[in-house]
Amino acid sequence: MMFSTHYINTSLITCLVIILICIDYIKKFNTNKFQKRLFMVILAAAFTATLADFLERSIAGTDGKAVTMFMYVLVIVFYTAQNIAYYLIIVFMNYFAKKNTAAAKKEIAVIAVFLTLYAVFVAATLSSRVFFYISPDNRYTPGEFYGVRLAISYLPILLIFVNAIMAHKYYTRAQVYMLFFFGILTGSGAALDIIIKNSSITWPCFAAAMLSIYFFIIQRDTHIDSLTSIGNRAAFNDFIHSLTHQASKQAYSIAMIDMNDFKSINDTYGHSAGDNALIEMAQIIKASIRSSDFAARYGGDEFVIAIRAHHDMQRLMERIECAVAARNDTTALPYKLCISYGFDCYTTHSNQNLAEFLEHIDQLMYEHKAAIKAARNTK
Repeated sequence: MMFSTHYINTSLITCLVIILICIDYIKKFNTNKFQKRLFMVILAAAFTATLADFLERSIAGTDGKAVTMFMYVLVIVFYTAQNIAYYLIIVFMNYFAKKNTAAAKKEIAVIAVFLTLYAVFVAATLSSRVFFYISPDNRYTPGEFYGVRLAISYLPILLIFVNAIMAHKYYTRAQVYMLFFFGILTGSGAALDIIIKNSSITWPCFAAAMLSIYFFIIQRDTHIDSLTSIGNRAAFNDFIHSLTHQASKQAYSIAMIDMNDFKSINDTYGHSAGDNALIEMAQIIKASIRSSDFAARYGGDEFVIAIRAHHDMQRLMERIECAVAARNDTTALPYKLCISYGFDCYTTHSNQNLAEFLEHIDQLMYEHKAAIKAARNTK
């Protein structure tokens, strides 16, 4: 009875955490739809695995052939749902960093084929007791190759660490920390369940890890511009706050970018064209900067970029201008993109006033805009 009470508590906590995350996430509208669906599938798989595991353990030891058959079904459901949850986490992490829907769908297709074959193999080999069997007294018993089953199920936890190391250039520092925290938490729960027989640590640890990811998603969503999918003014404010509170002295090149003639795009072609122009500009900026650089929509048709000073901001701006020119040469859309910008170097823990510095680069941007306008008038 002590075991039943203990497992009821851990299962209940896991299920409640998953349900609360789902209820809250469903109400979020300012978020990536594909990301939301993927995350919800992972939560549903974790909920199904927890429930199947709970039901199997609850009826263990009960007499009857019907109970035996039901236990076999529950274990197969548990194996399958557990693997879906763990393997889709890899896809989710990659998508969360790269936002490549096509690549994510390909990964899901490969995983679906693998897990389907795995489930069929488990079902087809029940009589030979490869991974597990139900004993005559109706208790789950590991089979001869149970270790292979564990390796298949918990391989994604190892892959999370490998992925964080191999693809680190796609992740921000905060995302790398999140990956390692998730891997350590779920890995610890899995290890304890393997070492301590009849324990129930895996799913509470998994639920806690998913909760931490959810908090990260919500925090990130509040700092993402809903139109352009890059940072918003709140993200820039947080970035500026982090600059002023850095422990060491650092130098950053900060640029302010303005889209010239944006009002005329709105007035001539409509606000949908204006929105599309902003999206295109944000995509060009994202494609031009490093993953370690900062970019945000400052407001309206203005963007801001910040990079470490040892990188060349002038070269970055020239790269962006070249990308804008290439876009104008190849697009069939009737409007052209044009930018003006101003940038300078800001050093933390100096006598520089940050507010005055931002006004300074804003003024440089307007001087550049005036120079472009004057050049047009002389032609």
